[in-house]
This record gives sequence, C-alpha cells and structure tokens, in this order.
Amino acid sequence: MVCQVHPTATKVDEEDSRISKLVSTITGLHEAISKLPSLHPSPEVNTLFTSLVTACIPSFPSLSGLSSLPSSALSIRNHLISLCSTAESLLELHHSSNLLSLSLSSSSLLPHLPLFPYFSNYISLSHLEASLLLSHLTLHPSLLAFLGSGPLPLSSILLASRHFPSASFHNYDIDDTATVSAAALVSNDPSLSARMEFFTADAAAIGPRLRNYGVVFLAALVGVGKEQKAAVVEHLAKYMAPGAMLVVRSAHGARMFLYPVVEPGELHGFEVLSVYHPDDEVINSVIVARKIGVECAGGGAPVAAGCKSCEAKMMNHTHGGMVVEELPSGA
Repeated sequence: MVCQVHPTATKVDEEDSRISKLVSTITGLHEAISKLPSLHPSPEVNTLFTSLVTACIPSFPSLSGLSSLPSSALSIRNHLISLCSTAESLLELHHSSNLLSLSLSSSSLLPHLPLFPYFSNYISLSHLEASLLLSHLTLHPSLLAFLGSGPLPLSSILLASRHFPSASFHNYDIDDTATVSAAALVSNDPSLSARMEFFTADAAAIGPRLRNYGVVFLAALVGVGKEQKAAVVEHLAKYMAPGAMLVVRSAHGARMFLYPVVEPGELHGFEVLSVYHPDDEVINSVIVARKIGVECAGGGAPVAAGCKSCEAKMMNHTHGGMVVEELPSGA
C-alpha cells in the first residue's frame, strides 16, 4: 500500500520551513545590529539594514498578524523596530543635511531628492497613498497634516509636489531637531516653502488643531508600541472633524519586523474604507479611513472634500511663509 501525502499538508510544511528560516535570519540580523557601536549611516549599518529589509519583503501567507508570529520572533520584534526607528531617523538626518547643502547652492530642492537611497520607495508609497485616498474624495483638500514627518519630510514633499499641488501641508514631529532640520531644508525651495509649515508636538497631544485638516497622514513610526499607537488613534478620533480622512501606515507579513502593525479594527471612531498590503518593494501597508460623521464644524461640505470654513479658523495660519512652531504638551 502506497501512502499519499496530501498537497495541503505539503504546502503547510513548506511554509513552516520558510518561516523558520526567516526567523533564524531575523534573529541573526537582530543580534548583529544590536552589537553595532552606532546606528549612524556607515557601510556596515547600511548592509545589515538592507539585508533585514530584503529578508522581510517576500510574501509569507500564513503571517497574517502578530498572533501568527512564533513566540521566539515576538520576543525580538519590539526591540528590532526600535532599532529600525533610530537608524531611520539618523539616516534621514544625515541626508537632510547633505540635501540642504545642495539646495543652498541651487535654490532648488526637488532635483536633488533622488540622491536619497530609498527615494524610489517613497515615490511608490506616496503614489499608493494618494491613489487610495483620492478614490474616496470628491474634491482635493486644501489643508493636510502629516504626523511624524521626520528630519527629511520626503512623504510630504512628494505628496505636495506630485499629488496635491494646490494644498498646504502642516508637518508634525515630536523631535525638535527633526522639525528644525526639515523646515530648514524646505525653506530653500520657494515652490514648497509657501505651502509647508512645521510644528514640534506629540501626535497624541495636538488637540483642537486637528479639526482643521481635511486629511491626516499617520507615519508608521508614530507610536511604536501598541499602547502608544492606540493613544494616538484615540486622540485623532477625539479631535479630527467628522468626515475628515485618516491615512495610516501599517505593516503586514514579515514586514511586521520592521514597522508597527495597525489592524483596521483598532481604528475606533473611524470607518475603514481601504486596506492595501503591497507585495513589492513598498514596505508599508496603507489604511484609509474616514472619521465617523458627515458635516464639519463650519456647517459646509464634508471636511474630506476640503472644508474652507474649517480651514479658515486655523490658529494664526499663514500660507505665505515657513513657520516652525513648538506646541505646548497640553495643546
């Protein structure tokens, strides 16, 4: 009698083997990265993080959420994301300084942006976010916010220059060094500086200002821990205007080792409209949601459609120049 192996069982065994190899690779890279004397950009740092990203890009169908990760992987994941966050910030700060020098000599920033090593990834991600967002809008919003813009605000720059050319962007970051670096960089490009402002603030403490934005983008590394992310989402749900749109960056599959995961069901106070998990070089998943409610405070069109009466109430808002403002923690 010949025993036959069920095809499904074979596929499960193959997937388990792939995940085991992935965890082994991730564990080794985590150990090597943890031993680095510094996470500032260097050939060794760049090589290790490139290897980490490369290992996480392939599709792993059975890795559908944090609960699907092996316990051995969960034990290192949080620390690995923290290391990625620090390295990403240092990389952006390094290139922001270099790009600032180049833009000072040419009075233009946009032509130099491709020098950033992950520029093409940002192009693809911003295109994905804009496409998903615009599929749910009837009109372009005139005022948007980006939370977690960092020292090199590539996402805001690409969204403003390629997808929302008539809109103004307010960029927030908890790190004052990042805010100052980003503002200095953009100030050298007249086409951007007139439409972009920068604020130092905790995303979970911005307060009533949030009601003025037709769209809010939430960067992946804003709220690295689950409780921190939940606090940010709760704050946005409390203060964003009914009808305003929220674009959230998340992670799926093995990419959960690189960025925090936001499940659609965790966006309390929002109606989830789209969820997209890329299977290419774009690392982040994207969730588009609408703040529950229809009419804005100004009694006009839904904020998602670009409410002028709400945006006109923006505190001390000036479209004509760059502003770097530090918000009080209780704002």
